[in-house]
Amino acid sequence: MAENVFVLGLDDGNAELLRRLPGARDHRIHGLLGIDEVRIGRSDFRRCLARACERLDSFDGPIDAVTGYWDFPVTSLVPILCERYGLPSSSLESIVKCEHKYWSRLEQAQVTDAYPRFGLVDPHAEAPRLPEGLTFPLWLKPVKSSSSKLAYRVTDDREFAEALRHIRAGIGEVGGPFDAVLERVSPPPEVAKAGATACLAEEAVGGAQITVEGYRHHHEPHVYGVVDSVRYPGTSSFLRYRYPSTLPEESVRLVTDIAKAVVVRMGLRSTTFDIEFFVEPGSGRAWVLEVNPRLSQSHARLFEAVDGVSNLHCMVSLALGKEPAMPRGQGPAAVAAKCFLRRFTDGIVQRVPSGEEIAAVEREVGVIVDLTTRRGNRLADQYARDSYSYELADIHIAAGSESELIDKYERCVSALRFEIGDV
Repeated sequence: MAENVFVLGLDDGNAELLRRLPGARDHRIHGLLGIDEVRIGRSDFRRCLARACERLDSFDGPIDAVTGYWDFPVTSLVPILCERYGLPSSSLESIVKCEHKYWSRLEQAQVTDAYPRFGLVDPHAEAPRLPEGLTFPLWLKPVKSSSSKLAYRVTDDREFAEALRHIRAGIGEVGGPFDAVLERVSPPPEVAKAGATACLAEEAVGGAQITVEGYRHHHEPHVYGVVDSVRYPGTSSFLRYRYPSTLPEESVRLVTDIAKAVVVRMGLRSTTFDIEFFVEPGSGRAWVLEVNPRLSQSHARLFEAVDGVSNLHCMVSLALGKEPAMPRGQGPAAVAAKCFLRRFTDGIVQRVPSGEEIAAVEREVGVIVDLTTRRGNRLADQYARDSYSYELADIHIAAGSESELIDKYERCVSALRFEIGDV
């Protein structure tokens, strides 16, 4: 009998990838809550949980797995729902330890020194100040956010005050719902005092940015891939994710060892993880940027193209209580990337490529194009953005070499015509 797997926020692109997984005929994939219902900053945690329970309770059949690949609230809904229905999952506390940026740093400090100096800032204080021991430049971000939203690099007191102004205006969108999760766990006193609407100030570090992806089933954590995060020159915004990483082998071993130690310390089990790093290959230094208790669905097509199976295989296997078996290098491509076509100033979208134009590019260049904006959008109001840029399209590319990959990307950029009026 096919096993019923419920996926929170299931979207069309990932549903297609799930249908291509090994043993997919043995799974019946069900969407649980729509993607708009679980958008971070646009959803209410308690309401999402009640709706999910209502829909699962009304399901006429066995519930064999509940899982998801999005950030909060999905990451916190999964362990609560799995506990309710007796399914494999990491504990809610282990998830929250990762997702609360201050608590995560405190835990990382117990097993490694590979993290930037950090401290708390109260954005609502009458005169917020830098934490002791920190100087400009630094990064300022809420203790809970997503996709670099409300994360600002500040270099002086004026930028510090301006960043706090923006953060105060938006921090409640995520912090409020996340407070509902903090109530369900027992954080240490300093984390409980900070709550979900404090800010983290961190030393500005640099280097090559990469992501370590892996999973922990029972005891030993496993790493199945390292992905490069290439930024637009002179910015913090991503140009592309590239797999496999171009890091030297000794750097891969370093971040792999750190990632495994952090995962064990957090207590993650029966879940995938992705941990972001800055690495300086020349000096042998590395810094943990962020610990995510889930895989990156943005990397799914990359793993499928290069290894032959997407990382969603690990997510589904663990949700069913099974050990994943990821192949290496068995896909049709030598290298793959997800590229982000961005604009760095606000504007009103007056034209996007038509469906026929996109289909022609996909056919002629051999890529997949996903529009992330639409005609009539004010870029500053759309979901697909970070603190400094706005996404127009995602371009998924598989190639036999780096030069072929770059050539395909440049052909796409030339062919995809957007018209955006300045604001």
